[in-house]
Amino acid sequence: MYKDGYIRTTICCLAVMALVARNHAVVIDIKTKGATGDGNTDDGPAIMSAWKEACDHGGSSPSTVLIPPGLYKTHSIVLSGPCKGPIELHATGATLKAPPELAKFNTTSWILIKSVNRFTLTGGTFDGQGHHTWNSTKCHDSLMTCEIPVNLRLSHTKNSLFRDFTSANSKNFHIALWGCDNSSFVNITISAPGDSVNTDGIHIARLNGLNITNSTIKTGDDCISFGDGSKNVRIEKVTCGPGHGISIGSLGKFPNEQPLQGVWVKNCTITGTNNGVRIKSWPASYPGIASDIHFEDIIMNKVGNPILIDQEYCPHDTCKLGFLLSGSIIRKEVQEDEDLQLSMAVALLFFSFLLRLRMYNTLMERCFTDCVDHSGAKH
Repeated sequence: MYKDGYIRTTICCLAVMALVARNHAVVIDIKTKGATGDGNTDDGPAIMSAWKEACDHGGSSPSTVLIPPGLYKTHSIVLSGPCKGPIELHATGATLKAPPELAKFNTTSWILIKSVNRFTLTGGTFDGQGHHTWNSTKCHDSLMTCEIPVNLRLSHTKNSLFRDFTSANSKNFHIALWGCDNSSFVNITISAPGDSVNTDGIHIARLNGLNITNSTIKTGDDCISFGDGSKNVRIEKVTCGPGHGISIGSLGKFPNEQPLQGVWVKNCTITGTNNGVRIKSWPASYPGIASDIHFEDIIMNKVGNPILIDQEYCPHDTCKLGFLLSGSIIRKEVQEDEDLQLSMAVALLFFSFLLRLRMYNTLMERCFTDCVDHSGAKH
């Protein structure tokens, strides 16, 4: 009898210990996986090995991949889920550097994080070393003849938090989000020279629920840009500039784009940019809708076009001339208590329509002249 009770007690204790061990947070230092931190060795495999162990651990407390302070070189890495529990990449005091040579990349991402739920990124500087790439005419022509990696690409990384980190000198976009619902960026810094090419700070697409707050973005392109399917996005207390401002779009380039709905840009400061806040779509674009867009309490200093609605966005002069009405419809573009700014936006829309009408009339006159011979007969 006594023996049976002892056995049951022992089994219960072991079960409790196993449960505690499973739920106890695990910390995996990448140096235990072979990372050197000498700035020359590729430490990417060590980071991915630490990630796999932490991802497979599980439990209710976050497992942590620790990148200690130091300088780490890494080629392209993929940190993939789903994980068995919440997971954190903790890089406070660490600097990760990409190879400067574009030839060492065969992918459009330097760091790709995908299919992860309840992820946290804390701290770190991620330096894409993009200076050589920006100066390459081959990679920034109208055909985009080579793949250029984004610093940090996030795909279906949901219910996540990104805080206190820096993205610097990306070869392409700094951060690209796709399908990352219910996530937040807090106190981040994005930095690239004003003449860097195509270095959008944060590009957003196909997600529902995103907050970006208390952050500083300095780039050579849009500080924040929105693709189709962006819903319920709030941007507040962001400092933008230099760059091209904050842009909705470009929209309408591809068929079956999803509606863009519910964007709030509030209490932001934009300085030394080409544009302030902008909504842009392609001429002769496919049908689409952008609605419920709010620009509130924005301070602009030395901004070229404070408010711009451009329905003839066409970089690289690749569009055909003609009467090309944009298929994108802008609904309920809200400028809370800013009647003057709203009037400017409406005036820009009307000007865009008049410009297209003038182009159409000019082409019709030219066609009429070319299609009539000297005898007055039409061909």
